[in-house]
Parts: sequence; C-alpha cells; structure tokens
Amino acid sequence: MTETETKKSLSFDDFKAQVLNDYKIAVTSRECSLLGRKEVLTGKAKFGIFGDGKEVPQLAMAKAFKNGDFRSGYYRDQTFMMAIGQLTVEQFFAGLYGHSDLEHDPMSAGRQMGGHFATHSLDENGNWKNLTTQKNSSADISPTAGQMPRLLGLAQASKIYRNVPSVKNNTNFSINGNEIAWGTIGNASTSEGLFFETINAAGVLQVPMVISVWDDEYGISVHARYQTTKENISEILKGFQRDEDTKGYEIIKVKGWDYAELISAYEKAATIAREEHVPVLMHIHELTQPQGHSTSGSHERYKDADRLSWESEYDCIAQMKKWMLENNIISVEEAETIEKEAKKEVLAGKKAAWAAFTTPAKEEQKELVAVLNAIAQNSENKVFIEKYANELAAIKEPIRKELLVTARKVLRLIAKENGRATIAQWIKDYTEKIQPKFSSHLFSQSDKNVFNVSEIQAEYKEGAEEVDGRVIMRDNFDAIFTKHPEALVFGEDCGNIGDVNQGLEGMQEKYGDFRVCDAGIREATILGQGIGMAMRGLRPIAEIQYLDYLLYAIQIMSDDLATLQYRTAGRQKAPLIIRTRGHRLEGIWHSGSPMGMIINALRGIHVLVPRNMTKAAGFYNTLLDTDEPALVVECLNGYRLKEKMPVNMGEFKTPIGVVETIKEGTDITLVSYGSTLRLVEQAAKELMEIGIDAEIIDVQSLLPFDINHDIIKSVAKTNRLLVIDEDVPGGASAYIMQQVLDVQNAYRYLDSKPQTLTAKAHRPAYGTDGDYFSKPSTEDIYETIYAIMHEAKPNEYPALY
Repeated sequence: MTETETKKSLSFDDFKAQVLNDYKIAVTSRECSLLGRKEVLTGKAKFGIFGDGKEVPQLAMAKAFKNGDFRSGYYRDQTFMMAIGQLTVEQFFAGLYGHSDLEHDPMSAGRQMGGHFATHSLDENGNWKNLTTQKNSSADISPTAGQMPRLLGLAQASKIYRNVPSVKNNTNFSINGNEIAWGTIGNASTSEGLFFETINAAGVLQVPMVISVWDDEYGISVHARYQTTKENISEILKGFQRDEDTKGYEIIKVKGWDYAELISAYEKAATIAREEHVPVLMHIHELTQPQGHSTSGSHERYKDADRLSWESEYDCIAQMKKWMLENNIISVEEAETIEKEAKKEVLAGKKAAWAAFTTPAKEEQKELVAVLNAIAQNSENKVFIEKYANELAAIKEPIRKELLVTARKVLRLIAKENGRATIAQWIKDYTEKIQPKFSSHLFSQSDKNVFNVSEIQAEYKEGAEEVDGRVIMRDNFDAIFTKHPEALVFGEDCGNIGDVNQGLEGMQEKYGDFRVCDAGIREATILGQGIGMAMRGLRPIAEIQYLDYLLYAIQIMSDDLATLQYRTAGRQKAPLIIRTRGHRLEGIWHSGSPMGMIINALRGIHVLVPRNMTKAAGFYNTLLDTDEPALVVECLNGYRLKEKMPVNMGEFKTPIGVVETIKEGTDITLVSYGSTLRLVEQAAKELMEIGIDAEIIDVQSLLPFDINHDIIKSVAKTNRLLVIDEDVPGGASAYIMQQVLDVQNAYRYLDSKPQTLTAKAHRPAYGTDGDYFSKPSTEDIYETIYAIMHEAKPNEYPALY
C-alpha cells in the first residue's frame, strides 16, 4: 500500500487524533514563547527570540520530514523541532537559560542562545551515528542567511549518494539519496546575497532541497517594501520556475495559517524533491509575529492598529482552531482542555529546567562558603572574608561567575597568609572543572584528531625523477580518489581542464563529474557545498581558485565551519578540506596574503601553509585520516618548480602543527612559510658568503602552531629572531611573534630585538616591479639580517646605510 493510500484509509478518529496532537504541539510551543519572553524580562535569561506565529506551517513541514532528512534552518523553528520529537519543553528552557550541560541542553550545551537547534550526528566519542534512522538538524547559526550555503551541501550529498557507485552502499548516511535537505529562512533575510547565491546554485545542481520562506512582512521593524522587490519573494523568483523544456524550481505559495493547504503543499514539495531531485521554494505568506522580533523590543512600536488587528485575527493557531471547530474536529471544551494542559506542561517544564540549571551552582556555592569560613578562622582578614562569605551565601540563585569573583577577591586579601594555598587550590580545581563547559571542542577531541596521525616521509627510488610540482599533486590526488571512495573535489575550473594549474589533470575523465566537478563563480556556496556534504559522511575538497577569493567565503568559514564542533559540544562535525593557492602572483586582487585575517577569523579550522607540492600533498593525505576541517594554501608559483617524484603517493603524511628546520645555523633564527621561504633561502645563501650563518625554520602550519616548541630551541642557540612574511604589518608575523615570545617565552634567550619583515601596508601593485616594491625581497631580507648583525658586531659588519 502506498503512503497516500495509507493516509486515505485513516479513520476519522485517527485523523482527529493526529490533528489534535498537532494542535497540542502548536499551543505548547506558543506557550513556551510567551513564558520564555517573561523569563527574559524578569532577568532569568539574557535574550529571547521565539517561533510564535510560525507554528502551523512548521507542523506541516514536520509531517513531510522523514528519517535521514536534514534541516538547515532559522532560529524560529522551535515548533518544528518539537513536532519531530527533538525538543522538549524542559530543553527549550534549558537553552533559554544557557545550561552548560549537554544532557539538559542537547542543542549546544549553553553555547548558543535559545532558538538555535541541532541534533546529534556523533556519539560521545565523536563517531558517526546512523543518520538514516533519525531526523537530523544541522546546528543553527545566527548570521542572517548563513544557513543557506550549508543547506546546499546537505542536499547535494543526496545527489552524490544516489549517483556515485562507490558510496551508494554507505547506508549510515543515505538510502539511495532519498533524503531531503529542508531549509527555513525569514522573508527579510532573502535580501542577503547568500540566499540568492544558494538559490541559483541549487537550481543549477538540481538537488533535493525544500526551502521555506516564513513571510510575516517584516524584518525586525522594517517592512517588506524596503526589503524585497514587489514585496514578494516568490513573484521575483518566477524565472526559476521549471517547465517542460528547462530545469529549475518548483515554486509553491501558500498561506501560513491554512493548516489543510499547508499539509497538502508540503506533501507535494516532498514528493518532488525526494523522487525527482528538484529543488522547491515554499513561500509561506500571511504569517504573523505576535511578540515582535525578539525580547529587545515591542512590535507595537512599528505596526499600526490595522496590522495588529489583522495579526490577531489571522494568527495561525487561531485560524487552525477555527478550522477545527468549523469541521467538527474539536469542541470548544476540548480546545480549552488542550490549552490548559499545555500551560501546565510548559510551566512544569520551565520550573524543572530552572531547578536543573541552578542546583549545581547552589551546591558549589555551599562548598565555597564553607571553604571561606574555614579560612577566615585563622586569618587577619577574618571580618572581610566572612563578609564575602555572607554576601555569597545570601545570593538565592547564584551563577558561577559570582563564585569565582568572590574566591579571587579573597585570594588577594590573604596573599601573604597560610590560607592562600587552600583558596588558590579551590580556584584552580574549580576553573579546571568548569572552564571546559565553555571552551571544549574548538577542535576534535576524538581519536581522529590531527595529532593522532603520525608523519610518514615521502619515499624516493634511487635517482628519482624531478618533475613539475603539479605532477606530484595530480598523482597524489589520483591515489586519494582510489583510496578514499568518499572523497571528491569541486570548484571553479576543477573538472574539465583539471584546475587552472593542472593539479587535477585527467581526474574528471577517470573518476567522473560527480567526484571531480566544476562549479560556478560563487565561493560562498562552494564552501557551503563542502560543509553540508562533510556533515553527511563524505570527504569533500572545496577549491577556492585563489587565496584572495577566500574573502567571499570567509563569513561562512568563520561563523559556520569553524564553530561547528564547538557550538554542538562535539556532537556534529564537518571535516571539510579547503584547497586554495596564493602568494606571488600579480596585482592587487591576485597576490594578497591575508593570513592574519584568516588565522584570526578561522579559529576552529587548521590553517596549513606548505612550501612545496610534496608537503601540500602530504597535508591532504594526513587530513583524510582525521575528522577536522582545514585550509591548505598551496604556493602559486610552485606548480612548475621541480621536485623529486615520491613513490608512495597517497601514503606519505606531513605532520600538522610541526615546524621543519630546512637549514641549520648559529647566528640568527629566520622563521617564515610558503613562497617567501625561497627568498629567505636565497638571502641566507648570500649571507653565508660574509660569514652570517642563519637557521631557517619553515612554520608549515599556522593553526596549530609549533606544538613541539622547536622554534624556542633554535632561538636559544642563535639568540636572535626575524620573522619574514608576505602579510601586512601586524598580520601573521605578529601572530607568529606572539606565539614565539609569549607562548614559548623565547624572549629569555634574545640578545637582539626580535623583528618582523613584512609586506607594505597596501595591497601588492601589479607587475614584477610592483611585487618587488610591495613585498619582502631577497635584498630586504639580506639587509635586515645584516643590520641586526651590525648592531651585535659593528666592526665585523659595518653599516650599509
């Protein structure tokens, strides 16, 4: 019997039970929103943003949502999460309070504000669960429309699983690509470029994606007339509507208060997306927002009386109740009973959540008060310590900050007393216990993290041939695609021509255009494709053609990819590899080295800067044995330079976070990376002619940085330090200096001022002369080192200028 036939065979009683259950979920969700706002306004929670007014369409969407499907949504989807059984009332309030225990707030363990939802794709050890047997929600982010690029990738994963034979049997992630990626977004957020870029890309790729636009006519206080041409997103996207001759979207518009029509519309959308792999745009209009945008203000300030009156009448729950009464599905008494029960359930859930949130801190409060009172008995500052203890004990609902503030103030009072050790130890123990609740899982804590992969050297046969670096890259990718059937690469010019530098030459022909694929000029959604596919068990390599172009995608990388493991407390991951190339090209837009910007925006992503193609290939081999995301920046001028051809392609591994000394010396330590190293090597060679022996260290990895602290060992020997970098002054060179001086404490060994040599503050000018006058040259490096040595030995190295 088909699903449709099964539904048709439902008895009226069964149908009624389903409708009444939906109504119960809707009014429960609404009550959560109403009570949640009160909790913020009374100070128990910091901020609230709720899903009131969107309940009924989310019930309809939930009915079409199946096991294995993924949501990539908007922070108003609480009703949907309740309807699919992934959010309880107590969990809703735990998220509102910011409960830092994953058992109570499984969405983010208090790391995100309420309204940001996720399910667990990983177990407590970081291993994949079977995603096809559960309903899935990718972890929400706040930035407007930021969920859209990821949505594209979640949908494309189904396309890959349906069409690539080597991964078809991976049934932990897909059943023949039948899964839909469901997106939600507010109508005002469709003004963002990320929305339009994703809409276009999904239409090109023809992926099973259903995107719902919740349209309540406003973006915070700004009416749709200032947001959207014609005030109508489905109207202006009509050109995307598919027809008999051209592929595109199915576009469906339905009123957000019409329960029956919504269910029918979502059933239709799901069938099209699931069976045909056609994207669907659902424009859900005539919605309301009863409490306004958030707890930051009231919508009465910007909505006139007519609008407020209309919203009261056409509130989706009110309209659903009216429809049920008119069709004899519910009586007034039954509706009142459901509503009263919902109020009781929500109040009880709120109380339970608050008790669970406050109890641990209260217990810790008692412990600290006892410690303080014990210390006070033998202290010259007894009166003051007891005052602190009494003030702390008087706090009815303490937070952990208040405990630590008190303890640390007392520590200052007794710095010279015997009791100091006791309170100091309490502070250390408490911080060690509590800090991880707010700081863990920036990177993987599973056994698949990058530090558990051992280095394997590249091997060479005797008299190894020297080839262009691009050949090493190409042949290593060939080995990767054979060894890792779940690996795929995509980006601008990746497929047909084998990338602009021929590092993928012949790979599309050999492995097919689903695994080696061209993409349009749309960097943000290239990244989004990678994030979404990586969240569904594939191993994508997303190529951004040049390093400068990464800026188009850096918001997605920073706000979504870099924070994913952190914001889910280790319960979701996206081990995406981002491939790009940079340095030493020509002109403002093609030769940038914005590494300082990158490393500061991308904490949570490894940033790797290999000096040649063998090292780069080794990084790809390493990363595919881990479960962490990384950015690999290949040297743009290295593809035609000769390197020895390894014999163990796909097997040799470059260690991550480990520096390499490529020339030993005794007079000064030179630290650099990437293309600049070739200039450093040349300058060091010329300096040897006058007796200056420099040690050269290749950083290799900016994030993480020198985990073995090898640079300080070099500085301890040479007593001098120069960091050379293509980034602007204060960029990556400042970061490297901070790591060496502050973290490694290398200042203890310095006999000369540590220095940085960087590019000029402007972008590099065009042409060879532009490069020479914009970035560090061999002569700049030589003369900077010479000047340092002149200060140390002025007679031996007289001033040049």
